[in-house]
Amino acid sequence: MNKNDLVGVVADKATITKAQAAEAVDAVFEAITGSLKAGEEVRLVGFGTFAVSQRKASTGRNPATGAEISIPASNQAKFKPGKGLKDAIN
Repeated sequence: MNKNDLVGVVADKATITKAQAAEAVDAVFEAITGSLKAGEEVRLVGFGTFAVSQRKASTGRNPATGAEISIPASNQAKFKPGKGLKDAIN
């Protein structure tokens, strides 16, 4: 499922236009992104939790040349599914 598919499903389930559904989906994505940027966790009970984790700097190897490269520290978005989502897909 891509974003357009999601917008279509939201429009059908909420009986709204696709334009309104697109605005709603975009607003949800913006809210989650904004909270993660601020270092906050987004917990959707029954669905899951979005959080930011720090990845430490490390060294790796270029697979083509075998040369060592340094990989800088970075922030990574993580998602941990909730019980309701786990139960629904099992």
